[in-house]
Amino acid sequence: MAIETVTRPAARASSPRPPARRPRHRPLWMLAPGGVLLVLVILVPLGVALTVSLLDLDQYTLREWTGAPFIAVDNYVEAVTDTPLPHAIWVSVGYSALVTVATLPVGLAAALATQQRFKGRALVRSAFLIPYVLPAFVVGTVWRTILMPTGPANAVLGGQHLWLNGPNSYWTLVVVQLWTSWPLLYLLAASGLQSIAEEVHEAAALDGADWWAKLRHVVLPHLRGVLALALIIAFLHNLNSFTLPYVLFGVPAPHDVEVLPVLTYVESFQNFRFGLSAAMAVLSLVLVAIPLSVYLRAVRLNRHED
Repeated sequence: MAIETVTRPAARASSPRPPARRPRHRPLWMLAPGGVLLVLVILVPLGVALTVSLLDLDQYTLREWTGAPFIAVDNYVEAVTDTPLPHAIWVSVGYSALVTVATLPVGLAAALATQQRFKGRALVRSAFLIPYVLPAFVVGTVWRTILMPTGPANAVLGGQHLWLNGPNSYWTLVVVQLWTSWPLLYLLAASGLQSIAEEVHEAAALDGADWWAKLRHVVLPHLRGVLALALIIAFLHNLNSFTLPYVLFGVPAPHDVEVLPVLTYVESFQNFRFGLSAAMAVLSLVLVAIPLSVYLRAVRLNRHED
């Protein structure tokens, strides 16, 4: 018995340890399809646009566009100084910011109104999405018919108000864009509300919080990230809107609603200044990248704080 008690620990001590697991090599080749798609869909068109923006490319040099005269940054200089581009940027940014801010309370209120279960909630939710899922061409055509001088709007209000031309055209664009884009804020806010755990609402109810206190101290803090992302997406969506202003006002558009996408289209497919329109497109890409970079930086700082 004594021999057994001595030899067993020795046997345990001499037993080899299992080898440590080595980190597995990740199969990076599985990223190849996504990388190829990224190159073909994003990098190649971006490279072509940058190249065209440095050329004097028009209807005369389009056939041999690779041999078009190289003019460096002259297209960018002309776009900033000799075209309505600064005004178009001001109009696009202004109405996009105004519509985005206005859609926030509307979308949030609609999401809060449909959060609790009630009879017919699915039908109401589906109805709220109608303005967003309708094609922009259909929305523009319907609103153009309503707001034309002989349309229903003037018949109801009386008089011959010029909704599609003159100083009222800017507010027409704001109202129509607001009508068609607020469901995007509603959809993102509703998804954020569903991510709040039920225990959080129960804890707030046990603490005696009323509706306003729960909204201010529980719901809105949880929706801060979701609403920030929703505002960025909505702003970029409004900023890049082309079909709705094009169908609503036509070309050439009134001066008050000459937005950047429509101006780029006019320079390319009506004036046939392809190099100049490519420069405008690159500048619009830079304009879009500014709020996106601000949001990504804010997200990165929040992660470091957590």
